[in-house]
Amino acid sequence: MAEIKSTRIAYGEALAKLGAVDDKVLVCDADLAHATMTAFFADKYPDRFYNFGIAECNMMDASAGLAHCGYTVFASTFAIFGAGHAFEQVRNAICYTNANVKLGLSHAGPSCGEDGGSHQAVEDIALMRTLPRMTVIAPCDAVEMEKAVFAAAKTYGPMFIRTGRLPTEVITDESTPFEIGKAVTLREGKDAAIIACGIMVAQAMHAAETLAAEGIECRVINMHTIKPLDNEAVLAAARDCGAIVTAEEHSVIGGLGGAVAEALCGNACVPFERVGIQDRFGQSGTPALLAEEYGLTDKAIAEAVRRAVAKK
Repeated sequence: MAEIKSTRIAYGEALAKLGAVDDKVLVCDADLAHATMTAFFADKYPDRFYNFGIAECNMMDASAGLAHCGYTVFASTFAIFGAGHAFEQVRNAICYTNANVKLGLSHAGPSCGEDGGSHQAVEDIALMRTLPRMTVIAPCDAVEMEKAVFAAAKTYGPMFIRTGRLPTEVITDESTPFEIGKAVTLREGKDAAIIACGIMVAQAMHAAETLAAEGIECRVINMHTIKPLDNEAVLAAARDCGAIVTAEEHSVIGGLGGAVAEALCGNACVPFERVGIQDRFGQSGTPALLAEEYGLTDKAIAEAVRRAVAKK
């Protein structure tokens, strides 16, 4: 059985490891360190950890100031607060000034379950994608999360790293390549391409296995970086496979599906389906029930692939 681990835990552990090798790393949080898992860093390096209380906007402004003093700052809270409530400060203090701040924003998507619709960010990727200078990363599992944290620390500029509450399947390993802005093909196929991000990558792999038994071979692409998008990988998939399905734990408006649609527009004309949240808010429930309710399953991906292939 595959290892199961939450990406938010991997994020916190990676920060603690990073702190040991880079004393210019500072971590800020908004009174949620035991939920975002920055507590791992705080326990080891209390002199480099700042708790701003329930004041996300202040945290973003201060993080930008610290960054302009020469530090690499990781600022963490829930995605609904960091991308939503503090959007103006992220825009003006961080992105506008090109501050070296990394946003580790947790509890995104309905998989955070019983926190309910008010706390389930389903539009955070779309919001962050619109900001000039912002890089957007949604790691697919715990192993990739650690790689993303270390890569973020080595890359100057604003960055959003999306983390999740739900323990999810680990599908990559240390040998799996990771480069910001470069998609990773996890499975080859010629009949359709499934382009996924975050926890939906594992579901895409399961869907591809189901479809292979039906004679439909799918290329599975882990699009961990949503901005800048790997347009070359998207267009190659369109050319080689002739049908594309995107899968994300986010609204289909403005997220991965929207980004892929933009890459295809004017460059390739192929059947295209988007699996994700269909212009709805989240709601309270167990992660498993919500995945079924919102169609965030391998079954939903497989059905979308069948529709797309039938249009070829």
